[in-house]
Amino acid sequence: MPTDVFSALANPVRRKLLDCLRDGPRAVNDLAGEFELSRPAISEHLQVLRLARLVREEPRGRQRYYHLEPDPLAEVRQWLHPFEHYWRGRLRALRDVLDEENP
Repeated sequence: MPTDVFSALANPVRRKLLDCLRDGPRAVNDLAGEFELSRPAISEHLQVLRLARLVREEPRGRQRYYHLEPDPLAEVRQWLHPFEHYWRGRLRALRDVLDEENP
């Protein structure tokens, strides 16, 4: 089972789960309602996110609530930073070409 941030983010279901948690903690049943997957399948994805430290679990009575833990995403941002510089340069070059065509 993947435990690093990059492996956890490689799955689109897990990325959508993180999106769902941006506005605050949510119960696992509530999260499962966002998908056409079984609750056990969603629980497995949440386990991967928990092992990667991207979410934390909070038991409240019979429910489990999940909270976004964004700190590990700093590793992803750091890795992406050089690519951001690359794309800014590419977009500047495109803007220059478009400016030449439409003076």
